[in-house]
Amino acid sequence: MDKSPNFYAEQFASAAWGPWLIFLLIGSGIFFLIYSRFKIFKYLLHAFRILFSKEKRDDEGEVSPFQALTTSLSGTIGLGNIAGVALAISVAGPGSIFWMWVTAIIGIATKFFTCTLSVMYREKTKEGEIFGGPMYVIKNGLPKRMLPLAYFFALAGMIGCLPAFQSNQLIQITGDLAFSEIENFNVFGGLVLAGITGIVVIGGLKRIAEVATFLVPLMGSIYFGAMLVALILNLNLVLPAFKLIFIDAFNGTAIAGGTFFGVLIYGVRRGAFSNEAGMGTESLVHGVAKVSNPVKQGLVAMTGPIFDTLIICTATALMILVSGVWETSSSQGVTLTAEAFSILLGNFGGLILFVCVICFGLSTIFTYSYYGASCSRFLFGRFGMKFYIYLYILSIFIYSIVPIDIAINIADGAFAMMAIPTLISALWLAPKVMQASKIYFKLIDNN
Repeated sequence: MDKSPNFYAEQFASAAWGPWLIFLLIGSGIFFLIYSRFKIFKYLLHAFRILFSKEKRDDEGEVSPFQALTTSLSGTIGLGNIAGVALAISVAGPGSIFWMWVTAIIGIATKFFTCTLSVMYREKTKEGEIFGGPMYVIKNGLPKRMLPLAYFFALAGMIGCLPAFQSNQLIQITGDLAFSEIENFNVFGGLVLAGITGIVVIGGLKRIAEVATFLVPLMGSIYFGAMLVALILNLNLVLPAFKLIFIDAFNGTAIAGGTFFGVLIYGVRRGAFSNEAGMGTESLVHGVAKVSNPVKQGLVAMTGPIFDTLIICTATALMILVSGVWETSSSQGVTLTAEAFSILLGNFGGLILFVCVICFGLSTIFTYSYYGASCSRFLFGRFGMKFYIYLYILSIFIYSIVPIDIAINIADGAFAMMAIPTLISALWLAPKVMQASKIYFKLIDNN
C-alpha cells in the first residue's frame, strides 16, 4: 500500500517531538539549574529591575532589553498559550498544567544560559548590524569542526519558523468567529493578513519590536485582567481548580492513557511548546539587545517563562476548569477556551478572547519572520534575508487558502530540530556562562 507524502511528514513531526526531545529539554534544564546551584532565582527581582531600566546610549545592540523580551514573548504568547492549554486539559486532564509549570521553572534556567551565550558570541556585520543566536554561538564559541551544527540550526530555523500553523489557524478562527457568512473568506483574509505582515516585517526587527512592545503588554494585561474578573466572580471555585490540578498531576486518572507518565509527558510537551526554552528562537532576539553585560540579558530572558507559562497559561487553565467546559464540551483548542470565556463573562468574554487571539496570533507571525530571516542571513547573507522576508509574506497567503498538513508537519519537525544544536552548544559552553555570572553577581552583591 502506497503511503501519502503527508504520512512521512507526520512520522517526521511525531518522531521530532517524541520523548527524546522532552528528555533533552528537561534534562538540560535540570542540569542548568543544578550547575548554577539555583543561584539565578536569587536575582529574579534584579532581572525585573533591568527589564524596566534605560539602556545606555553607548551599549551595542538593536533593541532595548524590554523590547527584546516583548518580541520574544510575542513569539511564545499566542495560540499555544490559548489553544495549547485547552488541548492539554482535554487530552491529558487538569494535571498536565502542573507539569507545564514544572517545565516553565526549568525553562527559566535554560533561557538564562542560552540567551547569555547569544549575547556573548553575537556578531556585528560590516554594515553595523548585530546578529545573535545559536548559530553564532556555535560559530564563535565551539571548535570549527562543530560548524555544521550552526548550518543545521539555520536551515531548520528557516523551515521551522514559516507561519504555516499560525496563518492557517488565524484565518480559520477569524472566519469561524466573525465572518462565517462570507464565502471564501480565507482568500480575502489571507490577502489582508499578508499585507499587514508585510507592512510590519519589511521594516525589520526594530519595527517588529515596536509593535510587540505595544501589543504584548496591552493584550497580556487585557487577557489577564479578564481572567481576574471572572475568577473574582467565581472565587469559591478557584481553590478547587488548583486542588484538581495538583491531585490530577499524580493520580494518573486523566484521559492520556490513564497513566501518571501519560499526563507528565503530555504536560511537559505542551509546556516546552509554550515557552520554547531550549529551542533557540528566544536567543535570536535576546542576542541583539542593547546591554552592557551578557549576563544582564540572560536574566531578562529568564523572566519569559514566568509571563507566558506561569501567568498566561495558568489564566487560561483556570478559566477552563472553573467554567467546567472541559467536562461538558466536546470542543478542543481555542474553541474550548472561547466557550469558557463566554460562560464566565458572557458575550463580552468571547469578544475579549477573539481580540486577544487575533493580536497574539499577529505578533507571533511578525516575530517568526525575524527568526527565519536571521537564519537565512547566516546562510545566504543580506540578499538571502531580504528574499526570505518576501517568501515569508507570500507563504502567509498560500497557507491561508490551501490544505497544509504536510507543511505544518514539516515545519513542526524542523522547529523541534532546532533544539539539538541549541542545547549542545549551551551545555558545552555552560562554564563560560557561570564564569561571567560569578563576576556579575559579585558586582551586584557589592553594590
